[in-house]
Amino acid sequence: MNHLLFSFFACLTGIAALGVILSRNTVNAAMCLLLCLGGVAGLFVRLDAFLLAFLLLLVYAGAVIALFLFIIMLLDVRGQQRPSPRGLKQTAGLIAGAVLLAAVVGFIARLESQGGTAGSAPVGASLKLYADQLFTVYLLPVQVIGFLLLIAMLGAIALSRRTPPAA
Repeated sequence: MNHLLFSFFACLTGIAALGVILSRNTVNAAMCLLLCLGGVAGLFVRLDAFLLAFLLLLVYAGAVIALFLFIIMLLDVRGQQRPSPRGLKQTAGLIAGAVLLAAVVGFIARLESQGGTAGSAPVGASLKLYADQLFTVYLLPVQVIGFLLLIAMLGAIALSRRTPPAA
């Protein structure tokens, strides 16, 4: 039963993430992001990290997605096709794939060096252990992800700006 639930939430998260990437309609992409965050929260529950699941749903699914939808509706963004250089997309895809591959290889190597176990007790189950890990071990990744979310939001706003018609 555990593997079935994990597989369900993992597939839900992956399919919803593909929906975010491939959707041309921004409202549908935001809804797919909400579904993706729900799948990640389900994975956190399966890992007995109830606090992380609750915070993810409260902060990201509740506030950030609502903010994204508000900005999308306010700016009235349409899904039009913009001309973009094809080589840039391929280069960015290759770089992203290489980074993903390096992360997976690093994770596997770290897991093997620890003797094949990911950890003895779930860190997210206790608020004190979670806070200790968050502000010591994972401080830099949390800051980097926050910075990337800020850049993504600013980029979405900059791309959706209308240019005045030429006279």
